[in-house]
Amino acid sequence: MSDDFKASRPIYMQIVDKIMQQIARQELKEGQKLPSVREMAIESGVNPNTIQRTYSELERMHIVETKRGQGTFITDKREVLEKVKKKLQFDIVDRFIANMKELGMSEEELIAELTQHLNRRKEGKS
Repeated sequence: MSDDFKASRPIYMQIVDKIMQQIARQELKEGQKLPSVREMAIESGVNPNTIQRTYSELERMHIVETKRGQGTFITDKREVLEKVKKKLQFDIVDRFIANMKELGMSEEELIAELTQHLNRRKEGKS
């Protein structure tokens, strides 16, 4: 099963993002072994060199560790994984705010609308 990739961003970074999202959702857990480069390439429908670059980037970010002869593993450092989740949350909120400002909303209007929306959801009126 290959993924759909956007031309606007390097494929290896899109795969990095996907893995980070899986970590944040705890689909991938600390210490878990990732598929081999070849397996991940087949699964993603990309060249093995792209996956090697993905794993290298994740290693540079301290999100994974490669153990010679054993494979690549999600780090067991909880604080690193928590930072991954916080960064993803921040980026999503930041994009949301930017999109709302593009629509002409002030920060005060944004806060008021968001508060109303959250209250409607609590009441089951979404």
